[in-house]
Amino acid sequence: METRASPSPSDKNPEQRKHSIQTPQPRKKRPEDFKFGKILGEGSFSTVVLAKEQATGKEYAIKILEKRHIMKENKAQYVKRERDVMSDLDHPFFVKLYFTFQDDEKLYFGLSYAKNGELLKYIRKIGSFDETCTRFYSAEIVSALEYLHAKGIIHRDLKPENILLNEEMHIQITDFGTAKQLSSDSKQARANSFVGTAQYVSPELLTEKSACKSSDLWALGCIIYQLVAGLPPFRAGNEYLIFQKIIKLEYEFPEKFFPKAKDLVEQLLSLDPSKRIGCEEVGGYPPLKAHAFFETISWDNLHLQTPPKLTPYLPAMSEDDEDCYGNYDDLLSQFGSMQVVQSSPSPSPLVPESSLPQRSSSNIEQYIHDLDNNSFELDLQFSDEEKQLLLQKQTTGNPWHQFVENNLILKMGPVDKRKGLFARRRQLLLTEGPHLYYVDPVNKVLKGEIPWSPELRPEAKNFKTFFVHTPNRTYYLMDPNGHADKWCKKIQEVWRKIYHKHQNAGM
Repeated sequence: METRASPSPSDKNPEQRKHSIQTPQPRKKRPEDFKFGKILGEGSFSTVVLAKEQATGKEYAIKILEKRHIMKENKAQYVKRERDVMSDLDHPFFVKLYFTFQDDEKLYFGLSYAKNGELLKYIRKIGSFDETCTRFYSAEIVSALEYLHAKGIIHRDLKPENILLNEEMHIQITDFGTAKQLSSDSKQARANSFVGTAQYVSPELLTEKSACKSSDLWALGCIIYQLVAGLPPFRAGNEYLIFQKIIKLEYEFPEKFFPKAKDLVEQLLSLDPSKRIGCEEVGGYPPLKAHAFFETISWDNLHLQTPPKLTPYLPAMSEDDEDCYGNYDDLLSQFGSMQVVQSSPSPSPLVPESSLPQRSSSNIEQYIHDLDNNSFELDLQFSDEEKQLLLQKQTTGNPWHQFVENNLILKMGPVDKRKGLFARRRQLLLTEGPHLYYVDPVNKVLKGEIPWSPELRPEAKNFKTFFVHTPNRTYYLMDPNGHADKWCKKIQEVWRKIYHKHQNAGM
């Protein structure tokens, strides 16, 4: 499935033959021309691998497709479509196809390497973008769609996973396997097949089984909503329920959603594709670019502008809280070292028993400090014998014991765990191990665990709000009882007990 072959010399007239002899065609690249590195992504019938060209030292993201699998799954048309569409694109906000080649078993697409990965990674890391970041990245997507639609191409699977960020943090849209080139000879305005991802699928695809340029504008509305709120607008337990919500336009804006962004999203998420701002029926892209949300955007040279520093939007969730605007200087450097090298597990550094305060083993209550209803913390200076007594007491008397894999709970209490502008009440359980479990207190279900590593870092923002920074994500937590500092101190105390060897080695 290579790019189209040139005519053979015998097919050319003498003038052409003379010209081709003077400027020979460059030979096709081969797998041995590259040094292949880490896997960047995996799709249903392809793998994208970082590769360095031996001769030039240039880095590419090479998409490798198994011919046997393509034929077996009847995907040849998708592969050809992706190659044809990408060959036709020449715009800074799209991943560029530089070359294709093949061997007996595989096809290879040489693509530009977007060093900073998926936009979704950053949404997950910081929760939700502030207004400046949301405006800038939304404008880049609008600019990209304007170019794409002018060429008669519908993407049909626009979502944060398919929006990559290059070294300068500008967008590069990728994944054109389900894109559609509308035929120019007819007045074709729709593509009739079901493709896309549930949370970003437009209602016309569900009801009429067809997509149009305006379907990409619907996806844009979903993405802008997600940049601000931290989650997409249509969410449910399964795809069928998501589709039901889309058809009924059943979504709501969280408190503190930027008013101008809200107005824009409402104009994009219209059930009628011919009424969406940006579509041809209502004037095309000029009205969309002139929307009040974009009033400070200079559209002519977006790709040459310096993108704003990624800054989380953390408005207060209730009247008595103060707003927190995080601004992490090391955010991008954290991402640069996301491949954390796992050090070999070393035994936990235990304090010598002789240095522990000599306390009565029967009086374990002295270690337990009740803070509020459902909240307590332990002093960590207990002996092994006292630990067994504490664990025995926990096993028989603590309803949260069932969630902690028989680890001793060192601190627990209710918190509001935020994801973007949404918050859910959770019971946070800090245990030996160490572990930080969070449980749905209403349905009594373990929802997840904050991953521990030497890079984990707690940070109190005010009495109620504290962050737990991990290499891949920052967790935003609020203690309704105003003990954020106590959480941070106890997490730090446990961290020191486990990782102080790492710390000393670093020093």
